[in-house]
Amino acid sequence: MRIRPVRSEDIPALQQIERAAGQQFDEVGMPEIAADEPFSAAEFLPYLRAGLGWAVVDGRDVPVAYAVAEPVDGNLHVEQVSVHPDRARRGIGRALLDHVAEHAAASGMPALTLTSFADVPWNAPYYARCGFRVLGESAIGPGLRAVRRREADRGLDRWPRVCMRREV
Repeated sequence: MRIRPVRSEDIPALQQIERAAGQQFDEVGMPEIAADEPFSAAEFLPYLRAGLGWAVVDGRDVPVAYAVAEPVDGNLHVEQVSVHPDRARRGIGRALLDHVAEHAAASGMPALTLTSFADVPWNAPYYARCGFRVLGESAIGPGLRAVRRREADRGLDRWPRVCMRREV
């Protein structure tokens, strides 16, 4: 498994990964999430320019998983992590999160944060197995609150969501 920075020419593959991974939400009664469009090229570019996008690639250097992150409240916030379902359950997502954590530590950031659906098995319960813990309301900083508001504006608050943190 090789992890490398995301390049702009990877964007169509990343969008395909996100669409394929999103189809799992149909299985848990969340068709709106399954139908949600991935980031546009314009939305991906700031992450790439900042060096905060990583891809797990196959032997042909084609992405099979990716993560993008941004600084939020002094931590590195994982905005999106997706693994193509054909590559799921092989430790790829965990390896990618570990890679992002190494980047955060090397950058002097104390933790990773993310937001997740509380009751979806491959969301909050999975992240808990990867070392994340649910944050109480008083531990959520202003930047993470702004992330939650943006998510609510997109309708994601129709289902229970949590903020999570993993020390690096």
